[in-house]
Amino acid sequence: MKSWNQMLVSTERGTFEIFTKGEGEPICVTHHYSEFNETGDYFAETFTKTHKVYLVNLREAGNSVKAIEPYQLSMLETIFDLEAIRETLGYEKWGFAGHSTGGMLGVIYGIFYSSSLKFNVIVGAAAREYSTFSSGCIYNKNHPKYKRMQELMEVLKRSDLSLEERNKLSGERTKLSLHNPEGYDEFFNLNIRKKISASRLNFFSREIQIFDVTKKLTLISTPTLILCGKYDVQCPLPYSLEMNELIPDLKLVVFNNSNHYPFLEESYLFKKEFNNYINELS
Repeated sequence: MKSWNQMLVSTERGTFEIFTKGEGEPICVTHHYSEFNETGDYFAETFTKTHKVYLVNLREAGNSVKAIEPYQLSMLETIFDLEAIRETLGYEKWGFAGHSTGGMLGVIYGIFYSSSLKFNVIVGAAAREYSTFSSGCIYNKNHPKYKRMQELMEVLKRSDLSLEERNKLSGERTKLSLHNPEGYDEFFNLNIRKKISASRLNFFSREIQIFDVTKKLTLISTPTLILCGKYDVQCPLPYSLEMNELIPDLKLVVFNNSNHYPFLEESYLFKKEFNNYINELS
């Protein structure tokens, strides 16, 4: 598989490391605390056949600019960074696609900068804190897999893990969010490696406790596509259903045989739904 091309983009807010792949209309893809490299990302790979994908390492991730103040790691500041990147690249508008916490960034992007987005794809995400009152969420203390998920997240923050150790632990963590864990090797069969940015995750773990932008969802004017697995244990389906009720120009697709990774668990249907949606917009 062709690797991703690295570029460093110098903006008024600092220099950001970006990986690009594909041709066509531009789409920005990122995750709030992942650290990408030239091997890419499974979610981002989904869009490379139809779009030019800009996979962004956010502040503190990879070779991107460091944070001078802690608040620069917040979700809103992250959107300001993405806007600076878009402007520097010379796009009047681009698409955005985010999975999980990347999808949460998409929600905020739509609220504050709908005029900068041609479309917004939000996968397995939420517009507010999703664990405290959701016993079906794996981040809820009453969930049977809560303790193990927390242990794995903490260990994966470490920078001294060998590649073998990281892959093993990351695989175990991912299986906790698959509808069919036995299909892991089939779903994750590419040489894609990424890390967790500990500083970004640590800040997010605090910020999420007061996160709730549901009352601002009506401000989103960007055409929005929400996709969610029926059995999502990270950002459970009710949070996508909630956004479906509040975002004006929205289409919701629920994947009946997926957990948190419908773009892999039902990849053919996922791509079909995305492509149909984009074709409807053009």
